[in-house]
Amino acid sequence: MLFNESVIIALKALYSNKLRSILTMLGIIIGVGAVIAMVSIGMGVRKKVQDSISSLGSNMLIVQAGAPRVNGVRQAAGSGENLKLDDSDAIKKKIKNIDYVAPSVQKAYQVVNGNQNWNTTVYGITYEYMSIRSLTVNSGSFISDNDINTRTRVAVIGATVASNLFGSTNPVGKNIRINNDPYKIIGVLDNKGQSAMGQDQDDCVLIPITTAMERLMALTSIRTINVQVSSADKIDQVQAEIETLLRQRHRIKNPADDDFQVNNLTSIMETMTSTTTMITLLLGSIAAISLVVGGIGIMNIMMVSVTERTREIGIRKALGATFNNIMMQFLIESIVVSVLGGLVGIIIGCASAMAIAQFGGFNTVITLEPILLSFFFSVGIGLFFGIYPARKAAKLDPIEALRYE
Repeated sequence: MLFNESVIIALKALYSNKLRSILTMLGIIIGVGAVIAMVSIGMGVRKKVQDSISSLGSNMLIVQAGAPRVNGVRQAAGSGENLKLDDSDAIKKKIKNIDYVAPSVQKAYQVVNGNQNWNTTVYGITYEYMSIRSLTVNSGSFISDNDINTRTRVAVIGATVASNLFGSTNPVGKNIRINNDPYKIIGVLDNKGQSAMGQDQDDCVLIPITTAMERLMALTSIRTINVQVSSADKIDQVQAEIETLLRQRHRIKNPADDDFQVNNLTSIMETMTSTTTMITLLLGSIAAISLVVGGIGIMNIMMVSVTERTREIGIRKALGATFNNIMMQFLIESIVVSVLGGLVGIIIGCASAMAIAQFGGFNTVITLEPILLSFFFSVGIGLFFGIYPARKAAKLDPIEALRYE
């Protein structure tokens, strides 16, 4: 019963000084709201990065041409011409634990339909590219092995290209011109949206890799080979086997002289996730500073409250209130302030996160963990900063307190 009475007395004391109580809670409200909003932004960035990397395919290895040494200086990735289509075939035939192998080339072109034109990237790909990149066809069909074998001038276009060249009309069966050559559209891809780097993944034209290399781009080498490993625990083993195979095919004895690079997307995702997690913690930590400031505000107001209620404390002690009774009374008051502030802060923080997502152009992810963490942290702050004023009140001499004017 004493605890319930203490809570009621605390609420009455706060209500009797409404403006002061609101200003005291404001620091906690801002702190909790800021922590939730900042952490939701950080987690939104992390999710966007993860989704972007995942859109490239799961358990992925990307073999890139280039990085040869010229006069002892390593060149940029993609600058070499030593990666061949036969290398892709060899990887597919000789390396185990692989689901898909998809070589590709790419180059920017202006694509024309009648009096409409659009600058985009044309990719030369194989049928496996659809599975490895998790692509789906909205209408029509995808590039087949027969298209690759016969070097057919056919194309599958992204939603952005379709919209800019054909508007709302279904382009399947119609022709576009790439480098003044006609290509028949056999399919339109579903929307994939933007990548984490802001690149429009729907702004693309896909054609058979043999058509691209021999009839459009006049290439004898490929730029990248996308490899999807059957399981995550086999990635490192498959990567080592691919590197060994390519060194044998390219007659490279010293790994430092590799004219290719094998990038592990799983490692890249782990690095990016670790980086974005640190950013999230940094944002949350900065926002949490305002919680500490709010705690100092609680201590300040409780000190004022002790001074104002000195005679009340003296009367309580004269009537038999113990040290623990007085201590509990003032601790409960400080905790009530932090609990109410924390609850209001949760509402404001969640509303702010949703508003940022709606109007600010940021992706936000609201989860239970930062909400609970910030709330209990605010309660702990109220408890910690309420101890000193409560002890001061409990230690007052009842005779001196009764004399206080």
